[in-house]
Amino acid sequence: MTPSKWVRTWNERLPEVPLTLVRVAAAEAADLARDRGADVVLLRLPIDRTGLHAIPLYTETTVVVVPKDHLLAAAEEVSTEDLADELVLHPLDDTLDWEQPPGRPALERPATTADAIELVAAGVGLLVLPQSLARLHHRKDLTYRTLPEAPASRVALSWPEEESTDLVEHFIGIVRGRTVNSTRGRPPATAQTKHKSPEGEGRKPAAGKSTGRGRQRGSGAPQGGRRGKPRRRS
Repeated sequence: MTPSKWVRTWNERLPEVPLTLVRVAAAEAADLARDRGADVVLLRLPIDRTGLHAIPLYTETTVVVVPKDHLLAAAEEVSTEDLADELVLHPLDDTLDWEQPPGRPALERPATTADAIELVAAGVGLLVLPQSLARLHHRKDLTYRTLPEAPASRVALSWPEEESTDLVEHFIGIVRGRTVNSTRGRPPATAQTKHKSPEGEGRKPAAGKSTGRGRQRGSGAPQGGRRGKPRRRS
């Protein structure tokens, strides 16, 4: 996932409150939130929601990754029937909720999506995955085509049930597109937060949690007493 837009908005609204991004495996995100290893996580549904709030954000397009010289590379989109005779890799960290993956299964499942990408590049098989992961593992010798009939990956924002702080609410507001002038979008007066995102871009975390003081933006109303009409001298 690529939360860079949200990070830029956070830095504009709360420049004195560091926001740390950490890449984590999709399967680990929910447990990290429960263990308080992150204040907020971006994860893929479905998950066990015990002890967590989760707000669905969007549904990703599913694609099939193929070598650039593969016959399917000439199509604009691919159907599951097109994959019937193809060897389709199914890595152990697959994020799609398949009842039955398409194509012919490999003798062994690759340990990770990255391993499966290497096998596709070697001509061993094809790989079906969310579009953001195809972009993450981009190679010049590979391309991808949409696969409308495949299960879609739903992305959600999640945090522990007992940790609905002002900063968490502010981050939710940014992700949901609230403006700085909205009631729940205004920067809190004091803040501390740490954010982790699965399979996305970010910088390495600093040790411990960061604290700081955000700038409170008011309405611009004048300070002091109210002005009235000047009294007329007699």
